[in-house]
Amino acid sequence: MDEGIELAKKCRELAENKKALHPVVLDLREVGGPADYFLVVSGDSEPHLKAISGEIEKGVKQSLQRRPFRVSGNSASQWTILDYGDVLVHVMHSGRRNFYRLEDLWGDAPRIEL
Repeated sequence: MDEGIELAKKCRELAENKKALHPVVLDLREVGGPADYFLVVSGDSEPHLKAISGEIEKGVKQSLQRRPFRVSGNSASQWTILDYGDVLVHVMHSGRRNFYRLEDLWGDAPRIEL
């Protein structure tokens, strides 16, 4: 099976452990995005965002022995991107997510129901 979708599923599961809001997985393989998959999740406060990002990093490292190549942003900036190469995880404050509307920007990408 596709390693990327397995990682995206794991990241979603870990985010949901910390009550992440409105998780969406987008399949970017057909639309030529910067990764194979995006996972976009929200939180409502800096501590919530930090907890979600931390849970994903820790859980992926423990279960799949993978670390992100790069982490951009932080909970204070209200948008953190965990870059695993084939999967980009966007942990966004609800207000930022509503403003930037990544799902609409990548509207041609199919949503993956997990």
